Amino acid sequence: MIVYGIPNCNTVKNARVWLEENGFNPEFHDFKKKGISAEKLNEWCDVFGWEVVLNKKGTTWRNLSPDVQRSVTDQQSAVAVLLQNNSAIKRPVVEVDGKPVLISFNEEGYTQVLK
Repeated sequence: MIVYGIPNCNTVKNARVWLEENGFNPEFHDFKKKGISAEKLNEWCDVFGWEVVLNKKGTTWRNLSPDVQRSVTDQQSAVAVLLQNNSAIKRPVVEVDGKPVLISFNEEGYTQVLK
């Protein structure tokens, strides 16, 4: 299991605590430090939809120029923006056996998928 995110994000912290309290010991991938590939972003978009992977509710998205925001119209343009602004990725993303299975954190969803 790999949890992708950034360590100072409260949603990521909550997910990691829940995982540890429920007996999981995931690897953590800090994409601020380690980066994230276009291939990985496309994989996540294929599973969750680019509209979900791109966090339009977050500060990073809101701070982007209106021109950049308007340029995002499909998966390809979303991935391009996310590569340049990885804090706009909805987080955390949890992969099990190399497959993305969860995005964000919802205790009920985690229980349903992981138990």
